[in-house]
Amino acid sequence: MRQRNGRGEAADNGLTRHAAVRMAQRGISRRGVELALDFGRERFVRGARIFVIGRREIERARRCGVDLADLEGLHVVVSHDGHILTTYRNRDLRGLRPKRPHGGSRSRRKGRRWHGVGGFA
Repeated sequence: MRQRNGRGEAADNGLTRHAAVRMAQRGISRRGVELALDFGRERFVRGARIFVIGRREIERARRCGVDLADLEGLHVVVSHDGHILTTYRNRDLRGLRPKRPHGGSRSRRKGRRWHGVGGFA
Protein backbone atom coordinates (compact mmCIF):
# COMPACT_ATOMS: atom_id res chain seq x y z
CA MET A 1 0.00 0.00 0.00
CA ARG A 2 1.36 3.38 -0.95
CA GLN A 3 0.64 6.32 1.27
CA ARG A 4 -0.56 9.55 -0.33
CA ASN A 5 -0.60 12.60 1.84
CA GLY A 6 -1.84 15.09 -0.73
CA ARG A 7 1.60 16.65 -1.16
CA GLY A 8 2.76 14.74 -4.25
CA GLU A 9 1.54 17.38 -6.67
CA ALA A 10 5.02 18.81 -7.09
CA ALA A 11 6.30 15.63 -8.76
CA ASP A 12 3.50 15.86 -11.31
CA ASN A 13 4.23 19.53 -12.09
CA GLY A 14 7.85 18.82 -12.93
CA LEU A 15 11.37 19.72 -11.99
CA THR A 16 13.28 22.90 -12.54
CA ARG A 17 16.35 22.56 -14.70
CA HIS A 18 18.48 23.09 -11.61
CA ALA A 19 16.75 20.22 -9.78
CA ALA A 20 17.22 17.86 -12.74
CA VAL A 21 20.95 18.68 -12.90
CA ARG A 22 21.41 18.24 -9.15
CA MET A 23 19.51 14.94 -9.15
CA ALA A 24 21.82 13.63 -11.89
CA GLN A 25 24.95 14.87 -10.09
CA ARG A 26 23.89 13.42 -6.75
CA GLY A 27 22.47 10.13 -7.99
CA ILE A 28 18.93 10.85 -6.78
CA SER A 29 16.21 9.12 -8.77
CA ARG A 30 12.82 10.48 -9.75
CA ARG A 31 11.31 7.60 -7.79
CA GLY A 32 13.24 8.71 -4.68
CA VAL A 33 11.85 12.22 -5.06
CA GLU A 34 8.31 10.85 -5.40
CA LEU A 35 8.77 8.72 -2.28
CA ALA A 36 10.07 11.75 -0.37
CA LEU A 37 6.96 13.70 -1.39
CA ASP A 38 4.73 10.80 -0.34
CA PHE A 39 6.38 9.77 2.93
CA GLY A 40 8.65 12.67 3.89
CA ARG A 41 8.33 15.03 6.80
CA GLU A 42 7.26 18.48 5.61
CA ARG A 43 8.89 21.65 6.91
CA PHE A 44 8.52 25.27 5.81
CA VAL A 45 11.90 26.99 5.60
CA ARG A 46 12.66 30.38 4.03
CA GLY A 47 9.51 30.43 1.87
CA ALA A 48 9.84 26.89 0.52
CA ARG A 49 8.56 23.48 1.57
CA ILE A 50 11.18 20.87 2.31
CA PHE A 51 10.29 17.18 2.38
CA VAL A 52 12.78 15.08 4.33
CA ILE A 53 13.23 11.36 4.83
CA GLY A 54 14.61 10.59 8.28
CA ARG A 55 14.59 7.53 10.52
CA ARG A 56 10.98 8.07 11.59
CA GLU A 57 9.77 8.24 8.01
CA ILE A 58 11.72 5.11 7.12
CA GLU A 59 10.06 3.23 9.97
CA ARG A 60 6.59 4.52 9.06
CA ALA A 61 7.05 3.50 5.41
CA ARG A 62 8.38 0.10 6.44
CA ARG A 63 5.08 -0.55 8.24
CA CYS A 64 3.35 0.21 4.91
CA GLY A 65 5.62 -2.23 3.08
CA VAL A 66 7.93 0.36 1.48
CA ASP A 67 11.71 0.32 1.97
CA LEU A 68 13.16 3.83 2.22
CA ALA A 69 16.43 2.88 3.94
CA ASP A 70 18.53 3.95 0.92
CA LEU A 71 16.85 7.37 0.94
CA GLU A 72 17.69 8.38 4.52
CA GLY A 73 18.68 12.04 4.60
CA LEU A 74 17.04 12.91 1.27
CA HIS A 75 15.73 16.50 1.13
CA VAL A 76 13.43 17.75 -1.64
CA VAL A 77 12.89 21.52 -1.83
CA VAL A 78 9.57 22.56 -3.39
CA SER A 79 8.53 26.10 -4.31
CA HIS A 80 5.26 27.68 -3.26
CA ASP A 81 3.83 26.91 -6.72
CA GLY A 82 4.72 23.21 -6.53
CA HIS A 83 7.91 23.01 -8.62
CA ILE A 84 10.82 20.98 -7.31
CA LEU A 85 13.69 23.45 -6.90
CA THR A 86 16.49 21.13 -5.80
CA THR A 87 17.31 17.88 -4.02
CA TYR A 88 20.18 16.93 -1.75
CA ARG A 89 21.19 14.51 0.99
CA ASN A 90 21.93 15.49 4.57
CA ARG A 91 21.35 13.07 7.43
CA ASP A 92 21.66 15.84 10.01
CA LEU A 93 18.11 17.15 10.35
CA ARG A 94 18.83 19.65 13.14
CA GLY A 95 18.78 22.56 10.69
CA LEU A 96 15.08 21.98 10.11
CA ARG A 97 14.10 22.51 13.73
CA PRO A 98 12.19 25.68 14.47
CA LYS A 99 14.35 28.41 15.96
CA ARG A 100 13.66 29.66 19.49
CA PRO A 101 12.18 33.14 19.64
CA HIS A 102 14.57 35.89 20.68
CA GLY A 103 14.44 37.05 24.27
CA GLY A 104 13.63 33.65 25.71
CA SER A 105 14.61 32.64 29.21
CA ARG A 106 17.90 31.15 28.05
CA SER A 107 19.15 34.55 26.92
CA ARG A 108 19.38 35.86 30.48
CA ARG A 109 22.69 35.87 32.27
CA LYS A 110 22.93 33.26 34.95
CA GLY A 111 23.33 34.40 38.53
CA ARG A 112 22.02 37.93 38.05
CA ARG A 113 18.32 38.44 38.36
CA TRP A 114 16.49 41.70 38.73
CA HIS A 115 14.35 41.82 41.87
CA GLY A 116 12.49 45.04 41.28
CA VAL A 117 13.32 48.06 43.47
CA GLY A 118 16.06 46.28 45.40
CA GLY A 119 18.19 45.74 42.32
CA PHE A 120 20.16 42.69 41.32
CA ALA A 121 20.51 39.65 43.55
